[in-house]
Amino acid sequence: MRSISDSVQGLGSAAEPRAGLRGLAHVRWGLAVAGLLLALVGLVTIHSASSELSGDYTARQAIWLGVAVLCGAIAFLFDDRFLVRLGPILYGLSLALLLMVLVIGNVAGGARSWFELGPVRFQPSEFAKLATVLLLARYLGGVHQEYLNLRQLTLTGLIVLAPMSLVVLERDLGGAAMFVPMALGMVLVAGVRWRVLVVTVLLAAVVGGLAWNFFLLDYQRQRVLTFISPSSDPLGAGYQLRQSKIAVGSGGLEGRGYMQGTQSQLRFLPARHTDFVFAVLAEEWGFSGVLVVLALYAWFGLSGVGIAERARDRAGILLVVGLLSGIAFHVLYNTAMVVGLVPITGIPLPFISYGGSFLLASFVATGIMLGVDFRRHVNR
Repeated sequence: MRSISDSVQGLGSAAEPRAGLRGLAHVRWGLAVAGLLLALVGLVTIHSASSELSGDYTARQAIWLGVAVLCGAIAFLFDDRFLVRLGPILYGLSLALLLMVLVIGNVAGGARSWFELGPVRFQPSEFAKLATVLLLARYLGGVHQEYLNLRQLTLTGLIVLAPMSLVVLERDLGGAAMFVPMALGMVLVAGVRWRVLVVTVLLAAVVGGLAWNFFLLDYQRQRVLTFISPSSDPLGAGYQLRQSKIAVGSGGLEGRGYMQGTQSQLRFLPARHTDFVFAVLAEEWGFSGVLVVLALYAWFGLSGVGIAERARDRAGILLVVGLLSGIAFHVLYNTAMVVGLVPITGIPLPFISYGGSFLLASFVATGIMLGVDFRRHVNR
């Protein structure tokens, strides 16, 4: 196996200094710039959203941001081919951590999904998503045919199902569901017949029906029912959705002004610095501010698509697609959730929501994608 030092390509290499500099000049740095700008927007919004809460959430998020950027830079240094080869090891480690958290993890928000080490909390499911994408990139990257066959699709499903099942046991259904868009994006790019997709959708409907009747807890069913009819429980399960809609609607075109939102500053809106931070942003900065944030996400997404298009190997393409699909679906679901288009789950907004584990995972994913783009010049 290659040493870690051998896996660091192009940066400061005596053999290929010119290739390294040329590669750096042509990397789509818009991916990193958009992520950093979104994180800064997150810091400002978290400061406003948590101003009436005990504890300095802004300082904690700033520290996590520094750590996340550092980890993203380290991820950029590693050859993505080396990381893909490590996929089985990292995947096995992530499963072990998910098993451990079921036994000794801390409970937060009704889910046992955290390790707590003094002031630091770590959510293994975020690491598991990255490891699953790496393993899928290794496996699907080695398939050289137009369409995946049934055996390959089944094995792909089993790879995803293992960590998903453990996250479901943690009572974190939202986190478990996020494995699906990552895998789906990779499978679509790897090649799948449309008949297989139809059968998959039908099977998913059957599984969803079984889960509704036998696995979902009462509060989870209530969230779905509240989504269908928010007015059925306006002071209970529907309260959060009503307050979120009021916050978004009251922002108007230009917003109420920074730290002037009534729903956040008067504590009407729950989870305003985490899952519903987008509602705070919409109330304070209005439609104009929302457009700016969505434009930054579009810049991030288009830069990622460009990296996937320019990647020189199948595993690299699939790796970028998997990581980008996960981040993009988080954005789509969270922004739809705060306006009542989808049921409420604990899905944070990438780079903006308060939380160290997800922020760190997002920047590591960004670093890996930038590394894929960089090494298309030096790995020839």
